Amino acid sequence: MIHLFPALTERYTKERLSAREAQRLAEFIAWGPVVFQVSRIMLKWGILDLIRDSKDGLTCGDIVRETRQSEYAIKCLLEASLSIGILLVNVETERYTLSKTGWFLLNDPATKVNIAFNQDVNYEGWFYLEESLKEGKPVGLKHFGNWPTIYEGLSELPEQVQKSWFGFDHFYSDSSFPEALQIVFKRHQTRSLYDVGGNTGKWALQCVHFDKEVEVTVLDLPQQIEMLKENIKEDKDAERIKGFAINLLDEQSFFPQREKGIDAIWMSQFLDCFAMDEIVRILSRAKKVMAENTRLYIMETLWDRQHYEPAAFCLTMTSLYFTALANGNSKMYNTKDLEECIHKAGLAIEEIFDGLGQGHSIVVCKLNNNK
Repeated sequence: MIHLFPALTERYTKERLSAREAQRLAEFIAWGPVVFQVSRIMLKWGILDLIRDSKDGLTCGDIVRETRQSEYAIKCLLEASLSIGILLVNVETERYTLSKTGWFLLNDPATKVNIAFNQDVNYEGWFYLEESLKEGKPVGLKHFGNWPTIYEGLSELPEQVQKSWFGFDHFYSDSSFPEALQIVFKRHQTRSLYDVGGNTGKWALQCVHFDKEVEVTVLDLPQQIEMLKENIKEDKDAERIKGFAINLLDEQSFFPQREKGIDAIWMSQFLDCFAMDEIVRILSRAKKVMAENTRLYIMETLWDRQHYEPAAFCLTMTSLYFTALANGNSKMYNTKDLEECIHKAGLAIEEIFDGLGQGHSIVVCKLNNNK
């Protein structure tokens, strides 16, 4: 049984649209690619900024003069934007103003991050979504390179693609860090921490800045460890951060053993990069270095635990990025799926914290003494 948060139950369990509204949405879906591109260009060319900053809106001629684009191009964009719903027009003065949707498109940070991510990272790859779903491989990744997953190729992606990929990744995690630090360091004594899939080291740096005694070991692919070292080298607290190169899909690669044991294991936006059977194997290896007082913190944006439906929409769409470009077999999970993996690995859920940052939850796990 799926347990949805209230806003999602309201949206996903009963029909809400009239027949005419449903028909319009069906056409909106059919024309989705050009809806995206028109909206992106309206942002890139600064047209939405110009309209927002005007006193009473702008005419087509005003926008042609300001942008120095052709009248044909501006007319096409304005008329499409009316149909999309990002602009409104005064039929008497022929002046265009922003709708509420246009305002969010222009001002919402998450929307901006998502547009850049989809344009620079995903757009061409979406064409191969069907093949990716059938094959369980990221077929859409091939226009960037011949890596089995996007993670092996991150350091080699074009600069703009890297910028949008990391911008997307960090935007969603960074907003949760202040609350997450309180959970990890204030509820249990944490003097040693494994940051699994630590990427560029942003969380590791947050930890050593927050607690002047903690020692952090980042576990990630060799190429990611090199990026980590480069990223943290100028920080005075980086001496308490170590890197441990590991391919977490290799079942013969084990978490490092510490003589004094490990207090905390941190996995932020990490397990969504793996299929459920892979998650079980990773958690099982984590369990081998855990003691009674060790806590494993899993921070994920679980789509069924979102307080607002637009967040769940973004997450279920992000699942298809994993399908077509990232690895071909993972997704943004719901609570039921993640719980299944945790229990199969011989761990128990101690408590769950919701509503961190941009819709994150932290699932706190400990050893299951019954297994």
